[in-house]
Amino acid sequence: MKKSLLLLLFAVVSMSSFAQFEKGTKYVGASLTGLNISYSTGEKFGLGLSVNGGYFFADSWMVTARLGYDHKWQEGPDFNEVVFGAGARYYFQSNGIFLGAGLQYRHVSADLDFLQVPLEVGYCYYLNQHVSIEPAIYFEPCLNKFSDGTKVGLKIGLGYYF
Repeated sequence: MKKSLLLLLFAVVSMSSFAQFEKGTKYVGASLTGLNISYSTGEKFGLGLSVNGGYFFADSWMVTARLGYDHKWQEGPDFNEVVFGAGARYYFQSNGIFLGAGLQYRHVSADLDFLQVPLEVGYCYYLNQHVSIEPAIYFEPCLNKFSDGTKVGLKIGLGYYF
């Protein structure tokens, strides 16, 4: 009985989704962000939604595009942010962990814009052959106003690979 359960567990764990990381695969995803830790003073809480698209130009390498919207609650008036950017991800085929980096523009107000370099580490947990849940930790250092625009946070996403 133990051997059968161990064999079944090994078969489930070792089933890799290598087809998802092959050249030519396309990706569409959405992420819910929040739980931000901000270097700026007065910001209490933020909640955001981003839509991502991608294409595997080589095995394990994906180029991505992102469009996002964030709402921030803070001392004083609340504000909204619009984000768009591009980047790349590398997927480790053996375990589903991915690393991402890119460049993004964050529009906060008429006189405040940030240029950021988002870095992320995440994990793809596949629900089936095409759909995955993707939790990730991100760090977005700001190039033009580091103390006001740099963010660290956690996001959870849902991805579709086809």
